[in-house]
Amino acid sequence: MAINLHTSFALHPGPWLRRNFIEPYGLTQSDAAARLGVTRVALSNLLNGKSALSPEMAIRFEQGFGVSAKTLLRMQAAHDLARAQSAAKDIKVSRIGPPKPGMMAA
Repeated sequence: MAINLHTSFALHPGPWLRRNFIEPYGLTQSDAAARLGVTRVALSNLLNGKSALSPEMAIRFEQGFGVSAKTLLRMQAAHDLARAQSAAKDIKVSRIGPPKPGMMAA
């Protein structure tokens, strides 16, 4: 059974990472970027919610802080889906019916 969460729980992982890891560890963004092996600009954009979390950055946080990369990527996916669903009324698609018999891909 799938659990449906309210879209308000779909947090961007960047600000969450800042509040729960960067700040409590007393790191500046420059220090954290150097230790994670990324540029300060790339880390700042993530932590301020301006850019999405990449799988590589998720692994860097996993290796640096011990937080699960899979969890972080699920947070990003939930955030992206919530944003898309909030704009779903503007997406126009023609409904596609069932496949014709014998036309299913193997």
